[in-house]
Amino acid sequence: MGSSRSPRIGQIVKILRGRETGQYAVILAVADERFVLIADGDKRKADQPKKKNLLHLQLEDAVSSEVVSSLTETGRVTNGKLRYALTKFAASRQTEAQEKGE
Repeated sequence: MGSSRSPRIGQIVKILRGRETGQYAVILAVADERFVLIADGDKRKADQPKKKNLLHLQLEDAVSSEVVSSLTETGRVTNGKLRYALTKFAASRQTEAQEKGE
């Protein structure tokens, strides 16, 4: 299911299990070797992140620099920044799909 690479803060993930299956979120913190805290800024707000098992997530290659810098500088991130990062990621995926001719 999930990849063996270690999760990084600001990384985009696809949810594979649970109520939000198929949706994307951003890693806000790494709880331990098995769990991360994720939020999407919309249904799951940054101040109430969801603790998720890494086996239930698909780690994407994209890491949001805006989210990383915000968390590094202030220790928190706005919901707007999370939504922006996910929108930007979705747009880049759509562009890649169009370039492949899908």
